[in-house]
Amino acid sequence: MTNELSVLLPAAASVALLHTLLGPDHYLPFIAMSKARHWSLRKTALVTFMCGGGHVISSVVLGLTGVGFGVALTRLEALQSFRGNASAWALMTFGLVYGTWGLRKSMRDRPHRHLHVHENGQTHLHEHTHHNKHIHAHVAKGQQQNITPWILFTMFLFGPCEPLIPLLMYPAANSSLTGLVSLTAVFATTTIITMMTIVLLSTLGIKLLPVSKLDRYSHALAGATILMCGVSIQFLGL
Repeated sequence: MTNELSVLLPAAASVALLHTLLGPDHYLPFIAMSKARHWSLRKTALVTFMCGGGHVISSVVLGLTGVGFGVALTRLEALQSFRGNASAWALMTFGLVYGTWGLRKSMRDRPHRHLHVHENGQTHLHEHTHHNKHIHAHVAKGQQQNITPWILFTMFLFGPCEPLIPLLMYPAANSSLTGLVSLTAVFATTTIITMMTIVLLSTLGIKLLPVSKLDRYSHALAGATILMCGVSIQFLGL
């Protein structure tokens, strides 16, 4: 390992770690959607891994293409900035639409009571929701279509890894294929592992909390969470 790489590789890992931790969009959407959609831990991990991989790979391809064609760093950063704005607005739009749908669903699912009178004269109150009963009667659990993971993947595919391209420029400028591959691998691995660790630990933690009363609002809360992630990117620079 060259002296330059011995410095750049830890730097790449540190930058990837901070970039992921300071960007709530890297983990909050998965935590929220896992809770709202009742994903298994395996599915949550798979969706997070898939989106994290797409998030990194798209920037790697853009960076290598720019380097190969001699595109100036300033122009690549401008393109990354455009992608960041598009991704933020996509998150806000999806969060608003999903949250509005979730809020309407929570109102339709509001429990209500009926008085039941038995033949022996005994009475009792029965609480239920008609909407859930109607859905379960017509749609088998295994037949429900869920395109949410693919929507998240598309948004993360176009979402930029801003620190990655500047890191790739140095080894590329020195024609160091080993350095290029090593930096990319370290950055990508650190980013994805950090995302998955936060998401899975948080998902497990939420399952231990007494939040069953909020289940009816889980879709609305997930939408609001994703909306705020987009707002934090676009207006707070996170």
